[in-house]
Amino acid sequence: MLSAVMEDYLKTIYVLEREAGDDASAERIATSAIADRLDVTAPTVTSMLDKLEDRGLVDREKYKGVRLTPEGETVAIEVLRHHRLIEAYLAEALDYEWTDVHEEADRLEHHISETFEARIAEALGDPVVDPHGDPIPGADLSRPEDAPGKRLDECAVGDRVVVQRVRHRKDEELHYLADAGVRPGAALEVVEVAPFGMVTVTGPSGEQSLPADVARLIRVSPEAEVVQE
Repeated sequence: MLSAVMEDYLKTIYVLEREAGDDASAERIATSAIADRLDVTAPTVTSMLDKLEDRGLVDREKYKGVRLTPEGETVAIEVLRHHRLIEAYLAEALDYEWTDVHEEADRLEHHISETFEARIAEALGDPVVDPHGDPIPGADLSRPEDAPGKRLDECAVGDRVVVQRVRHRKDEELHYLADAGVRPGAALEVVEVAPFGMVTVTGPSGEQSLPADVARLIRVSPEAEVVQE
């Protein structure tokens, strides 16, 4: 049996690996990146990685970082499936705001049975995305496909797009975007891309200027493609 903390590390490494793929970064994840994401010290991360390596769940290379083994990835995907199904259930069945489901799911993801997981999926009609637009892994625990489209910071002036996904990084960022009307399903038009990194859009709440590091969290598809679907 793995502890909840071990599962958190595996899930975090998996998410960082997927984000690194989005950004065309190195395939191994640095200890510092894990420490930053989990808000712990680098020595704490190193100690946990020793334990995960002993169990064959991560592969480490000195000075280059860590990546999941196939066994570690399977564990991470299962935890992520629990997490995102719980988020969907909280939003759809219990009327939680999409900005407020992450911490609740973090608490519950380690403690539900496979039967309960299956019941949630059945009750929701086997959803493929959570309230943030993140893909929910299937019951076979295969790696899910990422949201379609591109990041908002990659768009050009005049692009008319629909938000497909808002990646969770910090709760305050989600609340900021929600107040700005930038959420999955929202239609936006890019009106300015500043050379110093601000992306200005018009949407349901009017004109909003988003820092580039926040715009990177938002994945969009061209409005015409969404309409055709």
